[in-house]
Amino acid sequence: MSLNNHADLKTGDWIKGKLQDGEIIIGYIESLDFPKGTVRVSVIKCESDETIGKKITLSNKQVKKLPISNVVNKEQILFLIDLALSTGDENWFIELSAKLNSMKQLVNEANIK
Repeated sequence: MSLNNHADLKTGDWIKGKLQDGEIIIGYIESLDFPKGTVRVSVIKCESDETIGKKITLSNKQVKKLPISNVVNKEQILFLIDLALSTGDENWFIELSAKLNSMKQLVNEANIK
């Protein structure tokens, strides 16, 4: 890791951030401005409902990259499907729906036997 521990941030990364008033947000990076040290974030979750859906600029010191998680159960997939719908990510929605359908098919096959 470099002196700037945010050097690994890139467009599309999911982040957790803290606004100046202390509110926590979760969103994804739409763009970066390396010279200014800022990121443009599309807010998906926030303690304040009026911030959800907005695009805000934060210092890269205000954000932390979220780890990539492996989906292991139906509830996680359903949550991510909702997230894909709210962000308008059709490809991700299709991918997650296919995973959910595969899980349902495995359960159905196990119940038949």
